[in-house]
This record gives sequence, C-alpha cells and structure tokens, in this order.
Amino acid sequence: MPYSSLPSIPRHLFLSRLQKCIPNSWKQAPQPLHKPIACGDASSMVGVLIASLKDFVTHGHLSNAFKTFFQIQHHAASSHLLLHPISSLLLACTKIKSLSKGKQLHAHIISLGLDQNPILVSRLINFYTNVNLLADAQFVTESSNTLDPLHWNLLISSYVRNGLFVEALSVYKKMLNKEIKPDEYTYPSVLKACGELLDFNTGVEVHKSIEASSMEWSLFVHNALVAVYGRFGKLEVARHLFDNMPSRDAVSWNTIISCYASRGMWKEAFQLFGSMQEEGVEMNVIIWNTIAGGCLHSGNFRGALKLISQMRTSIHLDAVAMVVGLNACSHIGALKLGKEIHGHAVRTCFDLFDNVKNALITMYSRCRDLGHAFVLFHRMEEKGLITWNAMLSGYAHMDRSEQVTFLFREMLQKGVEPNYVTIASILPLCARIANLQHGKEFHCYIMKREQFKDYLLLWNALVDMYARSGKVLEARKVFDSLSTRDEVTYTSMIMGYGMKGDGETALKLFEEMCKLEIKPDHVTMVAVLTACSHSGLVAQGQLLFKRMIDVYGIVPRLEHYACMADLLGRAGLLNKAKEVITGMPYKPTSAMWATLIGACRIHGNTVMGEWAAGKLLEMKPDHSGYYVLIANMYAAAGCWSKLAQVRTYMRNLGVRKAPGCAWVDVGSEFSPFLVGDTSNPHASEIYPLVDGLNELMKDAGYVRTEEFVSSEEDFEEMNIVGNVY
Repeated sequence: MPYSSLPSIPRHLFLSRLQKCIPNSWKQAPQPLHKPIACGDASSMVGVLIASLKDFVTHGHLSNAFKTFFQIQHHAASSHLLLHPISSLLLACTKIKSLSKGKQLHAHIISLGLDQNPILVSRLINFYTNVNLLADAQFVTESSNTLDPLHWNLLISSYVRNGLFVEALSVYKKMLNKEIKPDEYTYPSVLKACGELLDFNTGVEVHKSIEASSMEWSLFVHNALVAVYGRFGKLEVARHLFDNMPSRDAVSWNTIISCYASRGMWKEAFQLFGSMQEEGVEMNVIIWNTIAGGCLHSGNFRGALKLISQMRTSIHLDAVAMVVGLNACSHIGALKLGKEIHGHAVRTCFDLFDNVKNALITMYSRCRDLGHAFVLFHRMEEKGLITWNAMLSGYAHMDRSEQVTFLFREMLQKGVEPNYVTIASILPLCARIANLQHGKEFHCYIMKREQFKDYLLLWNALVDMYARSGKVLEARKVFDSLSTRDEVTYTSMIMGYGMKGDGETALKLFEEMCKLEIKPDHVTMVAVLTACSHSGLVAQGQLLFKRMIDVYGIVPRLEHYACMADLLGRAGLLNKAKEVITGMPYKPTSAMWATLIGACRIHGNTVMGEWAAGKLLEMKPDHSGYYVLIANMYAAAGCWSKLAQVRTYMRNLGVRKAPGCAWVDVGSEFSPFLVGDTSNPHASEIYPLVDGLNELMKDAGYVRTEEFVSSEEDFEEMNIVGNVY
C-alpha cells in the first residue's frame, strides 16, 4: 500500500471524512428493554460482554467482536466503560490491517469524546502507521493535547522505520516547538535519521540537547550517539564517547567495531574485537560476521576460516557466515573445508539461499572442481546475473574458453544482460589464450553501451588484455582515452611495455604515475622491475628496488627478489644475483634457481650453474622444464656424464617431459594439437603449411639453437617443434 500524502490535513476535512465511517447502527438509540435491568445486573452483563469481546479478538473473530461491542455500548452506563473494548478492537484492526473498521472506531472515538485519551491515541497512531497512513498518524499525534512524548516517539520511529528521515526530523522539531520534552526513546530514532541523512549540524544540536537535558544517562541513547558519529565519519568522537561510557553492552561493542569496519579500518576493529573477547562480552552472529568479513577483505583468509570455526562452537552459523567462509575457501583453494561448509548449509537449509548457492559455485570453481560447480548451477531454477557471473568466472579461471563462449551465448539467449563484472572476468581469458578476436568483440560491446563508461575496472581489463596479448599500441589507445586512471591502469601498461622490451617507456609511465600521486603497490613494482630486467636497465632497477622500501614503504615480497635476481642474472652479474637469492628473507623457489641456471648457461658460468642445479635438484621439482634446463646447461658445457645423471634422476622420480602443444586459429575457433600429433583431422593440411612457414623463417634468418640439444632423440623432437612453430 502506498504511503499517504505527508502534507498536514485540515482538521475539519479530516473529521468530516471520519464521520462518514460511523455505521448507522452505532448512531441508533438502544431498543427499550421489556424489563428494566438493575444497575448491578447491567454492570455484570457489561463485564461478561467485554470478556466475550476480548475472547473474540484473541481468536481473530473480528465481526463477532464488533457485534459484541454494539451490545456493550447499549448497556454501558458511561462512555468510559467503552475505553478497553475500543482499545482491544483497535489492536485487532492493527494486526489484520483492517482499514475500514479502524476508521469506524476512530470516528466513534471522536463522537464519544475519547480522542484525547492517551491509551487510545497510542492505539490510533500504531494503527495508522501499521497501514502506512503516516499523515493520518501525524494528524492524531498533533491533535493530542498530552505532553507525554510517547505519541511523538511512536510517530518519529515510524517515519525512520519507513526511511522517511526528513519527515522524522520535521516531527521532532514540531515536538520541541510544542515544548514536549524528548526522552531516552526519542533520541535514538532522531539520531538515526541524522545519520542516514548525514545531517551533521542537526546531529550535533541533538547531542547538545541530550547533554543539556535533565535526563538520566541512558545506555540506549549513548549507543545511538556512537553510531551517528561513526556514520558521520567522526571516528575520534565516536571512540571518545565509547571509551568514556560508564557501562557498555554488546550493542556498544558492535556499534564501535562496525564504525571502524565501515571505514575499512580493520586494524582498530580487530583490536576492539580482541578486547571484547578479553572482557568476556557475549558476541552475537553480527559481530562475528563483521570481523570474519574483515579478515576476508584484508586478505587473511585463514584467519576468516579460523573465526568461522570458532563460531560453530558457540553460535549457529547464518547465511552470511557461510558466504564468508566459502569465499575464504575460494581464495586459498580449501576444497575439503568448503565441502564441510556445504554440508553444514544443507543440514541447516541455508543452501536454499541464492547468495549461498552463488558462493558455493564460486568456491567449487576456484577450487578447480568445475563438475560440482556446474551441477549446482544447473539445478538452480532461477538464475540471476550473479549466478551466471559466478559460473562464467569459474570457467574463465580454468581457461575453459569453449565453455565460457557457450555459457555466455546461453546467458544472452535467456535475456540476462551482462554487467561490467561479467565482461571483466572474461577479458583476461581472451589475453591468456591469445583470442584477440573475442577481446575486440567485447571492446565493441563496451563502447556501444553508455552504462559501462564509468567502470574503470572494465577499462583496466581492456588495457590489460591488449598489453598481455602484445598489442601495446591498442592498449595505449585505450589507456590514453581514459580520463581517470589508477595504479591498476598504469601497472597493466607498464607490464605491456616491459614485455615488449621497451623499458624506457615503462619507466616514463612509472614516473608519470608517481607525479600524479598515484601510489604504486607491490604489483606495480613487479611490473616495473620486470620491465627493467627485460631491457637491461640494471642501475634503474636497483634504484627502484631501494625506493620501493625507502619511499613507497613496500616490504619486498618473494616476487620482487625474483625480479632482482632475473635483472642481475640477465646482465651477467651472476654473483650479485646469487647474493639476492641467498640473502633474501624467503626460501628460494624452484623458479628462482632455474632463473640463475639459465643466466649461468647464457654467460658460460658452469661452476655456479652446477651449484644452482644442485640446489634445484634438492627440491625435486615435478616440472620437466627445469630438468631440461639443467640438461641443456650440461650439454652446452659438454658434460655428457652429468647430463646422463639428470636423465636418470628424472626417470627415477617419474618425471616425464610433456609434449609441446600449440593452437592454430582456424577462424571461428582455436584448434589445439601436440608435437607429432597425427590424430588431428586437419593434420594433413596443418603440417605441410607449418613446414612451409618454417622454410620462410629460415630464409628470414631464423636459426635454431641446436647446440643446446642434449641428444639425438631431443634433436628429433626439437626439429618437430621447430616445424610446428
């Protein structure tokens, strides 16, 4: 039912309208009795009738209750005897939202002269607010002559509950003008309205009124003050109020923690949560969810799961807690724990909630269990956009391009319009599988839709797609067309130039980014250090690594040390590269030792290469490429006995070299094929064509590095690979 119009109604019109609601039977004089009833008998009869009326009201028999009321009013000696029956009837009309009956009662109340009775005024306000006739409720409130703030509190809280915050403050000001003193039940609703409107000035005025009043200190009011200052972003004031509270309850703690959480100040929120636990304050599911969600947002996924585990021992998990837990599992690939949460959701019937279903699809997808993800997706009768996005993102994450294409087309056929999240999740896949055609189609799709122009996430994905595909000029065109850029935009562009070996341009972009006061993050530093590495800019790379710590306050991660080792290794500074790997506060990865081995092979340092190879072999990696790298190093140095040892080592560990795989663009799709693969239906056409391309490459000066091949067997395979590429 729509809200009634809020402008005040003239009193004479309102009363005239109500008078028409009174049934004619109520206006008729009572029928003369055959026998006069004694006063005592009449009182007894009225008592019995009132009891009958209450019984009818209790059991929901409203028509019988009104018939009984008709009898009561004919036998009641005074209109005041009708007070409780009318109150009961109004309560019944409120419960079942019977507008016509309620208005009849209101009209009758006025005709009986009971319209100033505090009990009936409260009942009328409740009735009108319950049927969303707030203007009528306001008329009743303003017509009341009582100085009791209860009626005004009911009206203000109703406006707030219905999101009409401006009207709530207007009523509060009228209340003050009538010199009705607010109480501890007035202020929380008024402060809530101030907070929702971000009306700081009125909020401060209300705060001053509270301090100036003779009202006793109220925990209820103080909690509302903490909340409103948190809403205004005045966290220092909110914290001061919280710290100076003579007593606190769970709501107090929840409020101040939520204030910090809403501003992303998780460190302070976590500290308060710890203090809350130390003081033994009972925590509800909301505060648990807030802190678990904070762990999720700050990247502490295991911390979030630990909190979810603690929750299960003390309170029941709700749908929000399960979504947080499933999202945490998604990020760290905790499939087993995700299945446990799934089982718990099934037992508690929370698996019927759409947000839980979507989180389950995402969890299974990110944990590489696309079978379970698709089963859940397929079973959903009503699939919203978030559901489609979850499944598409899962396929894209696993590079299942065919399924992504099929599902995206099905989504469009079902009439579900993609949003920026849909496209931003698919664009990186286009870059990874070198499917620029689809990427360009999405680019056109974005350009034709005005609603996408303000989503920087989407344009960043476009820049990244072109840059990763080696199309730096196209990436730069998109980059230059943007009026707003952030660290992600610059990082993608820097990475693109770095991959093309244009380190100078990458460094210029980095300096431009810093001049615009866009602070680089750890990903940006990886991109710019990689650009220096690929362009041989050793001095600039070393300076940037130092600035990363001293100027930008970024603690170097493993990937930054890996970039420095690669930078120094490529430049032939092998001892310095070794020092970076052995001196960093992290355990070296297989990839880092492989980087050093590759650099030693290129620069002919067999001694250090053998040492690094020993370190790599100690880790027993299962990636065959590392063993081939070591074998090629020994082959280049003519150490055939050591080459044989590497082969034996691979055989003993069960490591097999995966055959080379390539894709050929046949127009409508990409066709994959392996080295020497004759099962491909187009093999008879592919290989002659590739052989012809190979001859053209030779004529253009392409020379294979056959000196690094370890044996005749490997030479044959490399010859095939050469012919394929």
